[in-house]
Amino acid sequence: MSAFPDVPVIPYEGPDSDNPLAFRWYNPDEEIEGKSMRDHLRFSIVYWHTFRGGGADPFGVATAVRPWEDGTDSVENAQQRARVAFELFEKLQAPYYAFHDRDVAPEGASLAESNRNLDAVADVLEQEQQRSGVKLLWGTANMFTNPRFMHGAATTCNADVFAFAGAQVKKALEVTLRLGGENYVFWGGREGYQSLYNTDMKREMDHLGAFMHMAVDYAKEIGFKGQFLIEPKPKEPTKHQYDSDAAACLNFLRAYDLMDHFKLNLETNHATLAGHEMMHEIDYAGAQGGLGSIDANTGDPLLGWDTDQFGTSYYLTTQIMYYILKHGGLGSGGVNFDAKVRRESFEPIDLFHAHVGSMDAFAKGLRIAAAIRADNAIEGFVSNRYSSWDEGIGAKIEAGGVTLTDLEAYMLEKGDADANQSGRQEMLENLVNRYLDRR
Repeated sequence: MSAFPDVPVIPYEGPDSDNPLAFRWYNPDEEIEGKSMRDHLRFSIVYWHTFRGGGADPFGVATAVRPWEDGTDSVENAQQRARVAFELFEKLQAPYYAFHDRDVAPEGASLAESNRNLDAVADVLEQEQQRSGVKLLWGTANMFTNPRFMHGAATTCNADVFAFAGAQVKKALEVTLRLGGENYVFWGGREGYQSLYNTDMKREMDHLGAFMHMAVDYAKEIGFKGQFLIEPKPKEPTKHQYDSDAAACLNFLRAYDLMDHFKLNLETNHATLAGHEMMHEIDYAGAQGGLGSIDANTGDPLLGWDTDQFGTSYYLTTQIMYYILKHGGLGSGGVNFDAKVRRESFEPIDLFHAHVGSMDAFAKGLRIAAAIRADNAIEGFVSNRYSSWDEGIGAKIEAGGVTLTDLEAYMLEKGDADANQSGRQEMLENLVNRYLDRR
């Protein structure tokens, strides 16, 4: 029986459509820069917010109406939920989904029981994937909800908790492999500290590095060839998290000899909390060869926490897609909707309105970004701005071997530096707006 009987497969109707359950900009088979929109965007629906989020907040209980739930935390209810999830994935034409282990299956009274529960639900997930063609973008382990992880998982002060976390990741990797997951993500929900007075930071970082190497080694042992990803986040729930932004994550990976095995899964709301724009995080990671995937959401500028809202701003999605295209795309990653409907949007149909609008926003952003690139509108300006590095002293500096003494001799002969040229920031911002106006 259908959980969404009044919702058809969402069609593409074009920009003139007034149908709220139709795509205006996302045409999956349309080619842009030699690749279909489907393959550029690789949309993924998250299991946790979409099917486990009930709308509860610190001031109130859950509000979501979910007729397919029976009110229990049983394996049978989890299996039914999985079937409903795939109906939504298919009707949205989303090629991928993503989950934490504890999203899809209830945690048992022991690790062994939790593993059995996960296997039982994975049976249904595997059947639904084979039936629908929807694939697993990535799997991960929830190592932040259970009280055992109050001090962290890989960075805990309790060696037994570290061991439990390792066992949980081992199982999550096995299930991700079984379901054909193309990536595996580490989000250090509590890998950080609230107070340095009670924290041995060096020891915790060393433990985190060792934990990641164990995961890499086990992936090789079982034949998992997917991409490992780390998701930066600066704070919340801890005051300071070790994976605070793209730069911190890449520094950690270099320090612990993990660069060959990991890339980054970047999130817009996390970038904001770190004091960055999302395009900064994408460009930084891309420049270091570390761009892997993105979590597609946004935050409310009036609220200082991780609100995980659906992104609907064409300006934001244009920025994101421009820098993704600049760095050659997302590879095995995707545009993963780590976003949730608002507490007041409690009806099942709201799940469709939210995803359709944000999928369209990213498709529009892709179209605009490709048009800007086709006209060389920004990159040409940037190239010209740095043209002094293409010849003369600039080219010699970039080639290496120039010393401070050489620079002194050059400037003593020349007398002074050439005059600077305007950065034309406002002109470029206006230029992007002109592309936004196009259809």
